[in-house]
Amino acid sequence: MQAFFSSNAWTFPTGTLGTLTREAHERAAAVVGTLAELRARCAELPGALPFAAGLRGDQVRVIAEVKRASPSKGDIAPGLDAVAQAQAYERGGAAAISVLTEPSRFGGALDDLRRVSGAVRIPVIRKDFLVHPAQLWEARAAGASAALLIVRSLALDELPRLVDAAAEAGLATLVEVRDLGELDRALAVNATVIGVNNRNLETLVIDPATAPGLIPCIPASCVAVAESGMRTAADVSPAAAAGADAILVGSAISAAADPTAEVRSLTATPRRSSPRDAAAARACRS
Repeated sequence: MQAFFSSNAWTFPTGTLGTLTREAHERAAAVVGTLAELRARCAELPGALPFAAGLRGDQVRVIAEVKRASPSKGDIAPGLDAVAQAQAYERGGAAAISVLTEPSRFGGALDDLRRVSGAVRIPVIRKDFLVHPAQLWEARAAGASAALLIVRSLALDELPRLVDAAAEAGLATLVEVRDLGELDRALAVNATVIGVNNRNLETLVIDPATAPGLIPCIPASCVAVAESGMRTAADVSPAAAAGADAILVGSAISAAADPTAEVRSLTATPRRSSPRDAAAARACRS
């Protein structure tokens, strides 16, 4: 784990994340001109479903992801019907649905988000490489209750700007980090749902110790989400033991023959009985 966040520490991401972030800026440029229209559409919508509240409980909650492909695995479920898959997840006890809308490497589309949001009764999160406030208004207009913000892909002034834009649009945020420096940035913008990704998106390498190592550093007032590399309840247990409130799972359940049963098997993982506390958070920085 890296040390505290430095105000001069951010550089543009490299590798796969760098490519996806550049492409995200290009896609965002096409949305900026529609911002007034998006705001008007959002004003006509009912309030978003609560996101954070549903991610706490005696057992680990599951954010179940609709995912056709990825840069690390290639095709996962190229013919996947987003609505049918999301409904299967809901039947399995998922607390929320994550819908990938990135088109070039993940096979996603904004229409998937729109259709899923109208077909399930649980919160839906837009998962993409979001870099401009207009993309958050776009997500809310498509029915999302929350959106993913990846700290590593956002410059120092971009993260607070996007968090503020999400709040204005009526969206919750899942703020994703991988080390202490990024966690400090997330806490500086008062993130209430913080995800720890076991996968380094620049190299695509998974280190299953990342989430269990960093989650104890997340204050108990925040919801802590472990992400990537979990296929079975045994894979979830280290994060649960570290104090994770929820997990985000995509590839394993998107490719499953019975996604309802797969989600149900993951929701049975008990959480740690004692909450994360200030002493644990201080120990991370000692």
